[in-house]
Amino acid sequence: MRTPKATLVLNGVRLVDLAVSALAGGGCKPVFAVVRADVEVPGATLVVNPDPDRGMASSLELAVDAAAQAGAAALLVTLVDMPGIDAASVLAVREAYLPERIAMAAFGDRAGHPVAMSLERWREALAMAGADEGARALLAARQELIDLVPVTGDPSDLDTPEQLSEWRE
Repeated sequence: MRTPKATLVLNGVRLVDLAVSALAGGGCKPVFAVVRADVEVPGATLVVNPDPDRGMASSLELAVDAAAQAGAAALLVTLVDMPGIDAASVLAVREAYLPERIAMAAFGDRAGHPVAMSLERWREALAMAGADEGARALLAARQELIDLVPVTGDPSDLDTPEQLSEWRE
């Protein structure tokens, strides 16, 4: 995208602010935003990734550590480049989460974010992940733990300038 996705603007709102709004509106407290050093995010506890070019796993690891420091037992994660994730989807996944299980959004027949699981499971996912991966390997290996939660919204992600333009239209 040639620029950090968090600061991209869609209909006058930065993607990071859309994600924080969905998480807060879905009842997540606190809301952590893993960002570059120069990004401010009202309504979120900032977690600065000093080297975001290391990949998604580095940001996820920082989020898990921040949640642990805050005394959380579980963490619900969504991605900033998925502006169609709404507060209702976050709330449904958050309410469906059970300890020792994995709650995962289901948009019809497509599973995706948000995902909620214990910090222990997130650490297990990080141990299995490549540098630019999150929980994909764990989810594939531990399908018996996944509770799919029907949600509304749009699971599309924005990976190209063309996709961003389509969302703007």
